[in-house]
Amino acid sequence: MQWEQLLSLKRFGDQHKRLRKEQDETRLGFEVDYDRVIFSAPFRSLQDKTQVIPLSKTDFVHTRLTHSMEVSVVGRSLGRAVGQEILKKHPYLSEIHGYKFNDFGAIVAAAALAHDIGNPPFGHSGEKSIGEYFKSGNGKKFANIVTADEFQDLTHFEGNANGFKILTESRKGVEGGLRLSYATLGAFTKYPKGSLPKKPTTHIADKKFGFFQSEKYFFTEVAQELGLLLRSTDGQVAYARHPLAFLVEAADDICYTIIDFEDGINLGLIQEEYALEYLINLVRDTIDSTKYAALSTKEDRLSYLRALAIGTLIQDAKRIFIENEEAILKGEFSTSLLDKSKYKAQVNDIIKLCVERIYKSTEVVEKEITGYAVIEKLLDVFIAAVMRLEEGKETNYDNLILTLLPKRYYNENSSVYEKLLNISCFVASLTDGRVVQIYNKLNGLGV
Repeated sequence: MQWEQLLSLKRFGDQHKRLRKEQDETRLGFEVDYDRVIFSAPFRSLQDKTQVIPLSKTDFVHTRLTHSMEVSVVGRSLGRAVGQEILKKHPYLSEIHGYKFNDFGAIVAAAALAHDIGNPPFGHSGEKSIGEYFKSGNGKKFANIVTADEFQDLTHFEGNANGFKILTESRKGVEGGLRLSYATLGAFTKYPKGSLPKKPTTHIADKKFGFFQSEKYFFTEVAQELGLLLRSTDGQVAYARHPLAFLVEAADDICYTIIDFEDGINLGLIQEEYALEYLINLVRDTIDSTKYAALSTKEDRLSYLRALAIGTLIQDAKRIFIENEEAILKGEFSTSLLDKSKYKAQVNDIIKLCVERIYKSTEVVEKEITGYAVIEKLLDVFIAAVMRLEEGKETNYDNLILTLLPKRYYNENSSVYEKLLNISCFVASLTDGRVVQIYNKLNGLGV
């Protein structure tokens, strides 16, 4: 893969090539991507979507919104640091094409800002509950009506693929969705393949999937414009990762490792002495013992250690990327950057404690169980209404239900797969609070 292609400024519908050296330096195209994401309704809805603790109203617990903004900040720093090194190694990128190190930071920041934009309510349990509805719930009856690829999209509903759909989907008057640059879309797509085959290799790019069948052809256009390497040999759409997707992933890994840990401490799920010991192990080489000893409150100690930990992991991720740039450009680097980190043992210790004390805590588990019941109910009611409408057998109740379904999620001329996917995406678009509110009304509560 070639950097000059990977840094493409092209957007959906462009008739002419966008050149970096012709960009307005006061508002670059990659910075426009960031602005379009942050002003979008799907991004704003992340303020009421779960990061760690579902439906938590505690001020200091992160939502998907605050998490995404923090990942974006870390991604921008990481992208700029890598960009400086890339331009040193490949001076033609700046001398001939006009690229600057800030471009790398802007691309990663925009992609990182959007990285959770497709996540359903109730976090990863929301994804699983949508998939379970089609795998073992009432939705399994559609298995023989749609294709195998389409059914795999439904039974393994994926927030990453839904995010690509949100960012790129055309609708009346809004062609190409947010019309982000192809470079940003490439960096956003950590898993540049369809839902089948499932995990064909242990390569990190095969861990999940990055687009639904409904976006397959547009993703292929993006991949070809960027010069991503084709990895599939069986006719399925699968490409090598855009190199900057590794940086988006690293920024996310750094933030959820350190920030989820901090949330667990603030919630009292992890004792402070444990936390400080684990974080100090991570930053032992850079900690200023005198400064640390002068900090008198838990909040100040955590803040200092968190900043050091994030900075330490950013520098290590940059080192790993630059040392492996050639393999990354050949599509041969097969793990996340942090999997190669010299701090991997310390990071794994933190993650293990988070799993034990946070992710498996009673509060989290109970609310995830609630999420399964709520999402199953909504899917059942909306899908039944749409299918009866399709057959001309809709009831008055169905007509009332369908008034709650925004027009963008229903097209009478669409296929059964598209109807099912769109209803799933509608449910995924709802915030934690809104999905519970609709559930309560469907059950005659809160009237």
